Amino acid sequence: MKTALVTGATDGVGRVVATRLAGQGWRVLAHGRNQERGEQLAREIGATFLKADLSALAEGRRLAELVKAQTAELQLLINNAGIGSVGDRPGRRESADGHELRFAVNYLAGFQLTHLLLPLLKAGAPARIVNVSSAGQQAIDFDDVMLTRGYSGVRAYCQSKLAQILFTIDLADELKGRGVIANALHPSTYMNTTMVAQAGVSPMSKVEDGAAAILKLAVSPALEGRSGLYFNVQNEARANPQAYDAQARRRLRALSSELTGLRL
Repeated sequence: MKTALVTGATDGVGRVVATRLAGQGWRVLAHGRNQERGEQLAREIGATFLKADLSALAEGRRLAELVKAQTAELQLLINNAGIGSVGDRPGRRESADGHELRFAVNYLAGFQLTHLLLPLLKAGAPARIVNVSSAGQQAIDFDDVMLTRGYSGVRAYCQSKLAQILFTIDLADELKGRGVIANALHPSTYMNTTMVAQAGVSPMSKVEDGAAAILKLAVSPALEGRSGLYFNVQNEARANPQAYDAQARRRLRALSSELTGLRL
């Protein structure tokens, strides 16, 4: 049986993705922060619920250990957990480790978790990594990555989502020939999710639309051997130009390695 880890699986598009994977016969490890919702999902779809708050790097490391205790190999990792431009409280906030919160949750947590789980993904090859990003992208300001000046939630969100795409392209290069592919996507615009509701925006699409786009990258035979790509919903697209700047990607990788303590 193939095993998938879906982060942010207890609500919104992540919940739909986890449910559909289980329906296709996958063993699903479903991550979330809310114990009650996680246990309910586990009962409904036969998943294993793993609780962790990915705003703290220590929790990300703990989640990786929980996954390793469940399985020796992974065929799919979907980095879906995230926080929107507003979240449950507007304004600039910092993670438990002192990093700007959106950068920490949307990007840095996935960077750390992916690298900690790479041995399992390589063991499970052919395997796939899907980074759930956004069409909302803004170039990273390496002089002020944590946005201590001129902060806005939208800017923070867009920067964190572009960071995911830079990371995806780097991963594709790193994993070439290892049987593991990595791709990123904008799943759909303003889905009917908690994140969109918190931003006070009227939904323009459904979580089912986003789930279909994510599952295309996760399981479609059309993606076999294709890596380092960015999709706008179902269509291959071009991300912000900074994603294709090798120097920017090296700077982000070095910073991320330093912040997470990972030796890459």
